[in-house]
Amino acid sequence: MSKLPIISGKECIKALEKIGFVIFRQRGSHITMVRESPQCQVTIPNHKTVAKGTLSAIIKRADLSIDEFIKLL
Repeated sequence: MSKLPIISGKECIKALEKIGFVIFRQRGSHITMVRESPQCQVTIPNHKTVAKGTLSAIIKRADLSIDEFIKLL
């Protein structure tokens, strides 16, 4: 299992778009993305760096492993 990378919100959004997520809405600096199949919704803070705990929760919510997520970057 790899270590979590230090990435920005924009990099996280680009990675999730590769597996079918689309931007649903934005409220302030938080962007909500959804995926149709399998149905899933994640909220990403559009900050310069995403906190490790937050990134870990996003990856779990998207039903990915850390290694799978790193390959998307």
